[in-house]
Amino acid sequence: MMLSDEQIKNLLNDIEADNVERTVSTNKTDKFCEAICAFANDMPGHGTSGYLIIGSNDKTGAIAGIEITDTLLQNLASYRDSGQIVPLPSLTVQKRSFPEGDIAVLEVKPSDMPPVRYRGRAWIRVGPRRSIATEQEERILTERRIHKAKSFDMQACPTCGYEQIVNSFFHDYRNMAIAPEVIEDNNRDMYRQLAALGFLDMNHKCLTSAGALLFSETPQNYIPGAYIQYACFIGKGLESEVIDERIFSSDLRSMLYELDIFLKSLFSSHPVPVSALREKHLKTYPNWAIRELLMNAVMHRDYQSNAPIRFYKYADRIVIQNPGGLFGAATDFPNQNDYRNPKIAEAMKILGYVNRFGRGIATLQDILKKNGNQPAEFIVNQPNYFMATVRGIS
Repeated sequence: MMLSDEQIKNLLNDIEADNVERTVSTNKTDKFCEAICAFANDMPGHGTSGYLIIGSNDKTGAIAGIEITDTLLQNLASYRDSGQIVPLPSLTVQKRSFPEGDIAVLEVKPSDMPPVRYRGRAWIRVGPRRSIATEQEERILTERRIHKAKSFDMQACPTCGYEQIVNSFFHDYRNMAIAPEVIEDNNRDMYRQLAALGFLDMNHKCLTSAGALLFSETPQNYIPGAYIQYACFIGKGLESEVIDERIFSSDLRSMLYELDIFLKSLFSSHPVPVSALREKHLKTYPNWAIRELLMNAVMHRDYQSNAPIRFYKYADRIVIQNPGGLFGAATDFPNQNDYRNPKIAEAMKILGYVNRFGRGIATLQDILKKNGNQPAEFIVNQPNYFMATVRGIS
């Protein structure tokens, strides 16, 4: 809901408020991201938005009269999808004009999945200032998340108890997710660390579904459909002979690694004449495009389904089908993005299999075009599955 001019003026004048931060800086990325993280965590528990106002003096609230450019507004909006703040924050940016000058107002809604971290640190508001959350404060945020958990990947997986945890899997992930100095100062045992990261439900004494996928040796024992089925057909249909097939079915990190290695070896290149004296090498399918579709399938699939992701290679095309139709705002595909599995999306970013959020389809189509492929085709109007098809080049 857009604030009125009077409401904004009140925020500017209330210099002791814990739900607003003002600055005249326009290029302090760390400062802005820490503020977004702190408002998303909503440590005071207001349940209302926090506001970062750019173009206002922090001590007096006076509008400074700086220039608010379109580039600045775009940069502020890009912090949501940069992958540096996880889980993804919900924010909006707008420019507002007053007689004294222009300001940029960045509104951040409280997260349903705290603690939210920027570069491995959970920031919070303590009165009018910002700080890194203590162990006790993180525990409070974790308890709020358990209470609010809505997505399947954040819910308890009762059959995957503490004894199923592979310690080394978690330690490797933790070292990627949390800043080193935070780990060094942390006296919590592994179970409380898992809980703080959203992978363990201490009330039910078990991993969450995301925890089972990442930190148990055989996640398919608890989430049966959590694997990828690959098949290569000699012809153009399911009735043709299968010449290669395999299953990718280990913990999520190992499965993604094995899939990455497999894709690099799967597609060969062939020469295409450019001129009488020169030729260039093109691949039937660009690796990155197929990888992007598979990573999206892993991230967005419905893990409550017993069906696997199907990765089928035919003589003329590749078809990737994952269980679960479009979710939430993503029904306006590809213009809007949404996350059925926000904790899994966060983990894939931390593990390095996702660079940014919400950019994949446009980049995918551009790569296919440059390689000489037709645009990827999507079946998006089915409630139970999502299917992508990429045609090869001859």
